[in-house]
Amino acid sequence: MNSFFARKFVIQGIFITIAIVIVARLFYIQVIDKTYLLSANNNVLRKVVVYPARGVVYDRNGKVLVQNEPVYDLLVTPIEAKEIDTALLCQLIDIDREGFQTRMDKARTHSPYRPSIFEKQLSAATYAQLQEHLYKFRGFYVQNRTVRSYPDSIAPQLLGYIQEVNDKDIERSEGFYRPGDYIGATGIERSYEELLRGQRGVKNQMVDALNRPKGSFMEGKYDTLAVAGDGLVSTIDHDLQILAEKLMKNKMGSVVAIEPATGEILTFVSAPSYDPNMMVGRQRGNNYMKLLRDETRPMFIRPIQASYPPGSVFKVVAALTAQQAGVIDEKTVFYCPGGYRYGGGRAIMRCTHVDGATSLVKSIQTSCNTYYGYTYARMIDSRGMSGPKAYDLWREALGKFGLGHTLGIDLPGEKPGLIPTSDFYTKRYGNDKWRSSFNISLSIGQGEMGITPLQMANIMAIVANRGFYYRPHLVKAIGEKGIVKDEFKEKISAGVEAKYYEPVIEGMRRAVNVPGGTGYRVRVPGVEMCGKTGTVQNPHGENHAVFFAFAPRENPKIAIAVFVENAGYGGVWAGPIANMLVEKYLKDTISLPKYEQDRIFNANFLPKPKTKKEEELNKSTSNSKKQTRQPGTSGTQATEPRRELFVHHSQIRKGHQ
Repeated sequence: MNSFFARKFVIQGIFITIAIVIVARLFYIQVIDKTYLLSANNNVLRKVVVYPARGVVYDRNGKVLVQNEPVYDLLVTPIEAKEIDTALLCQLIDIDREGFQTRMDKARTHSPYRPSIFEKQLSAATYAQLQEHLYKFRGFYVQNRTVRSYPDSIAPQLLGYIQEVNDKDIERSEGFYRPGDYIGATGIERSYEELLRGQRGVKNQMVDALNRPKGSFMEGKYDTLAVAGDGLVSTIDHDLQILAEKLMKNKMGSVVAIEPATGEILTFVSAPSYDPNMMVGRQRGNNYMKLLRDETRPMFIRPIQASYPPGSVFKVVAALTAQQAGVIDEKTVFYCPGGYRYGGGRAIMRCTHVDGATSLVKSIQTSCNTYYGYTYARMIDSRGMSGPKAYDLWREALGKFGLGHTLGIDLPGEKPGLIPTSDFYTKRYGNDKWRSSFNISLSIGQGEMGITPLQMANIMAIVANRGFYYRPHLVKAIGEKGIVKDEFKEKISAGVEAKYYEPVIEGMRRAVNVPGGTGYRVRVPGVEMCGKTGTVQNPHGENHAVFFAFAPRENPKIAIAVFVENAGYGGVWAGPIANMLVEKYLKDTISLPKYEQDRIFNANFLPKPKTKKEEELNKSTSNSKKQTRQPGTSGTQATEPRRELFVHHSQIRKGHQ
């Protein structure tokens, strides 16, 4: 009997224990552990990411440069995509059967149970057609987002474009970005990404068993709103930019114009250019590859990435730094017999004029090579120190003008240009006994020297300001508060006292406004423009045409550099472009004769497309070189340049025209 009652209590205890465990487990599942709640919710809820609109970009006068337009991503959850009319779906979104299968396979690889993008960036028209039939495609739904739109199709190199994030972008963002998000890839889209992108939101949407939307969950109580990105006010002048791009059509080169008093860039042209709308939409990938294969390199940002010998504009810097060093002054006169002889008279750097007795002002006005040969010789040979040490001081002075290093523009990818170090020449010549005659072409902005068009325009801004500059930049104000970055308010000295600028400026004034000046034909009526023409030697073809200027002389409003590759004389091609842009900006008119305008607008300096015969010949030559290449050598064989002491400079042009 006792045994019976003992078994009874044991069995009851077992049942009670089981009941307690079940109740405890249910309590844990329903109250403490959220996993099953989330799983249940996921069966009736769809969390839809709400992408914010990127910040709009305006020009300095409030005109829209970049805006947003709606597009629609079609998403699919593969496990739910059953018994759908594949042919109809393919017809509605304009893909073929093979494309459908490829997209489905990719989605299944990503996850059979989670939604992934099936087709990106459907237009509003395509979405309207699809929406009527969307209920027929179980497992498919649409997600709204915006992409960039460029109303006037201008300034692609400075505005940049956006693209889908890659694994490195996601990793660097520490989880902020997710697959399918977009990020600024180039231009100010990249530089100001964190401000432009805004903040994503989440919308909790109820769906039925067929995955069809049935309204907001809890009336949106748990939704989070997307926050639009900050708008940007660019420094660019919309109308001036359009004119500059038209003037540079079918040409290779750059135009950069700066407001000297602020460092704000008024126009920024890299030619050839392209329509920025090509980098938006479903054909973006094809367009991108087309631009990459273009031999004229339209995606190359010439104003900050191309490095050219500056030519005659460098004489302005040479005159200023030599005065500051005390090796010349306003009254210094050198005699020009038509060239500068060096190396014991065995070599000559020619001038295109016999200028006779030449003062500092006249040397700028007539662009005298001889004057700057003597000036450079004094800088390197007559300062009581070794050539390399004197050269280092000379190079340091150039650095204060922003040469040989980046200026810090708010664009990614800026290049520093090149001012060779003294070690470069010591290594080249095998000792440190070299003097000015070994690299005399540097005196007139040729040789190994290279500066960017942005640096060229900045030199003009420095001269306009009589000795200082503000860091060139492309964004004037950020957000509703109009914030300006502190680094763009910093006043940077070029290291030359203001008094030394006056004779140089007078020479530049005469070059444009006095008969006989190298830029007289491009003077602007009613405006005292100070400028400098240049024709830069190009060993690979026609010389480059350059023109640099600021205007007006007093209280300057614009500093400009125009560089046209393979065009010839600066005064013939680059000068008229600067003339029209300066007058347009200052007076809102163009007085250059119509035939002269048409000559510039219609000029074409793009390389001619190669014929099939030329392409076959190039392939044949290339194959021949490969076959004769020696082991351990590269395909292009570099030869050591000869010492300039023995180089005849009859081919170096001064750029009077």
